[in-house]
Amino acid sequence: MNFPSDHTPGSSDVWFLPLGGTGEIGMNMNLYGHKGQWLMVDCGVMFDKNRLQPDGSNSVVSADPHFIALRRQRLVGLVITHAHEDHIGAVPYLWKELKCPVYTTPFTAEILRRKLSNLGLLDSVPIIEVDTGEVQQIGHFGIEWLAITHSLPEPHALLLCVGNIRIFHTADWKMDPDPVLGEAFNAKPFKHMASKNITAMVCDSTNAIVPGHSVSEGQCFDGLLSLIGQAKGRVIVACFGSNVARLITLSRIANFTNRYMALYGRSLRNMVSAARRTDHWPDDARVADGRHLGYLPRHEVLGVATGSQGEPKAALKRMAMGNFRDLELDPGDTVIFSSKVIPGNEEAVAVLITQLRQRDVIVIEAADSELPIHASGHPCQDELRQLYRWVQPKVAIPVHGTLEHINANASIAREVGIPTQLRGENGDLYRLAPVVGIQRKAIKTGRLYHDLR
Repeated sequence: MNFPSDHTPGSSDVWFLPLGGTGEIGMNMNLYGHKGQWLMVDCGVMFDKNRLQPDGSNSVVSADPHFIALRRQRLVGLVITHAHEDHIGAVPYLWKELKCPVYTTPFTAEILRRKLSNLGLLDSVPIIEVDTGEVQQIGHFGIEWLAITHSLPEPHALLLCVGNIRIFHTADWKMDPDPVLGEAFNAKPFKHMASKNITAMVCDSTNAIVPGHSVSEGQCFDGLLSLIGQAKGRVIVACFGSNVARLITLSRIANFTNRYMALYGRSLRNMVSAARRTDHWPDDARVADGRHLGYLPRHEVLGVATGSQGEPKAALKRMAMGNFRDLELDPGDTVIFSSKVIPGNEEAVAVLITQLRQRDVIVIEAADSELPIHASGHPCQDELRQLYRWVQPKVAIPVHGTLEHINANASIAREVGIPTQLRGENGDLYRLAPVVGIQRKAIKTGRLYHDLR
């Protein structure tokens, strides 16, 4: 059955159409179609290491929304599942193409408002804040917000009720018993999901090639404490700027080791500020002014820096090059990478580590530590198996991964008895009703490049 010539879903149609993030990791943009309407879930970016701005910093790239922009009058809303850049970062750049209400939780809304303010759009975008467990009707789409665990505040999965079809959209998730920030993973809603007759589970595939179970965020404390506690000079920890839980852990380690923690990088400071504003930052998690740490004895300094992926203008890169204004690294200081290398950034990270070692700085990567010092926010194979067994969808739709990740996810679904696995990529039309199937390359997709502002 071919895509209708006007690309409009009928009253019996339920469609899933990814524009970005399927067949790749990053710049997620998904559409659900039913009864003449479209609902967008997530609208993200990824950094483009091959395209630099005049100041040497990276540009960002998003999925091209051309398909839905032509049908903007049929777009009833944009749902943002959480505040990571690959799910929220394109909204300010693409707003004029979309112009629909945005639905998300308070912390994510706070991050979005700050982004919109930077582009003078704060008063233009209608943002509707929602709470965990809330059920909304957005046009013909019913949405239930389900709390999950990930690596920042307020991540949510979605249960979509579209006509008589139910779709479980996992977004980014893991089963974390000790996420440091927020409640532990609650299995109860997912154990009951099989009774809801789920047609399709649209599932994160990022770690589908990784055996076992993901490391809990809470497990990072002992490893980081051991390394920081035995360090003699300054310690700089490189981690992802959005990982508020990791920052809370580091603030507690600073207290244990009699160091002062400061944040180097705008994204780190912005996340902590947003966490404070939305009551996600503990009162006892102290942060010093980074401009002052350079005057302290080296053994009292714990800096947290952006730049774990070798970004050319990030704080850690400038420290490695010796031109960071607020802090200088000396021989015997330690840099800890509390992060993983995102595929495609291997060369940039290798160059950064070489530059640090040329300054006689001690460099410790996650693989060098006997205890965990980094925890991924995504499920490994055992978690995928467990969730599929609980939910028991008729159809598995792996997303958020390369072809290798999607194939691995689909294999796990087949292994645990999910009857149908649909493997595709951006631009493929997944039909969930009235019949299940996939139409390859139903629409043309593309990318847009944006300069950071």
